[in-house]
Amino acid sequence: YGGMGLDFSYNIAVAEELGNIRCGGVPMAIGVQAGMATPALTRFGSHELKKQFLVPTIAGDFVACLGISEAGAGSDVANIKTTAVRKGDEYVINGGKMWITSGTQADWMCLLANTSEGPPHRNKSLICLPMNLPGIHVARKIDKLGMRSSDTAQIFFEDVRVPCKNLIGEEGKGFTYQMLQFQEERLWGVATALTPLETIIQETIDYTRQREVFGQPVLHNQTVHFRLAELATEVELLRSLLHRAVALYVEGNNVTKFASMAKLKAGRLTREVTDSCLQFWGGMGFTSEVLVSRFYRDFRLMSIGGGTDETMLSIICKYMEILPRK
Repeated sequence: YGGMGLDFSYNIAVAEELGNIRCGGVPMAIGVQAGMATPALTRFGSHELKKQFLVPTIAGDFVACLGISEAGAGSDVANIKTTAVRKGDEYVINGGKMWITSGTQADWMCLLANTSEGPPHRNKSLICLPMNLPGIHVARKIDKLGMRSSDTAQIFFEDVRVPCKNLIGEEGKGFTYQMLQFQEERLWGVATALTPLETIIQETIDYTRQREVFGQPVLHNQTVHFRLAELATEVELLRSLLHRAVALYVEGNNVTKFASMAKLKAGRLTREVTDSCLQFWGGMGFTSEVLVSRFYRDFRLMSIGGGTDETMLSIICKYMEILPRK
């Protein structure tokens, strides 16, 4: 379908390299295209769907977005309310999606919707939804704290009709497909953070080496250089966890626990590194003129998007079997 046929480890190599871009929004948009909106289609979609949607997406002719979150259902995916009711050979879609990356410019959406009544983990389906259909309303571009170079939309659906052949895989398997898709999304997100964290630490070293306070460089304070050494060590530990998870995933293992651990650690470490380093920049860190302040804003999303820290902890607890069974 136009791709290179390489395994997922190459996606992660690309994600790490994209970290050299000096913002978070552009790598995130590419990540939606490569590792968030397309894995389920690649794995479970029909040949016809792949030709219609995957081929132009891989070629870069189509922009894809992922339609999961809603105003009342972010990390709680099972609680989404958008419906796709089968009428003849079409689904009629009603509802809305929130916080949709690339939503104002997308050509198609990988949409999760309720296609039947019943248990919330077995009544959902993924659908390839062209974004130029009647009844699709891009309500607004959301003004955000960070990731400002990436457009994020609120979208409503009013009696949108889409052919049933646009269903990805089997009806009712959408929740399962999305959970599998989340593994790749979360690992990609971790990978895109590694290089920026290294960059922030190195630029802070360079700045504090030449910035003098009370007659000596800021870097010569033990509190400063010990803290930077500690943060660099934490980044390397996160890299090792990511690479272990990716190696296991390429071998065909379920890495939900390790992907959740890496996502949790990445969210917390990006906050820790950017906050600590910004402090060492002093007044300059509070301006928009330096990279650390941009990453301070951009990477705050890491603990929220793609599943909050709290959601990651719940998943980890489940796999460790340390919570009572319901």
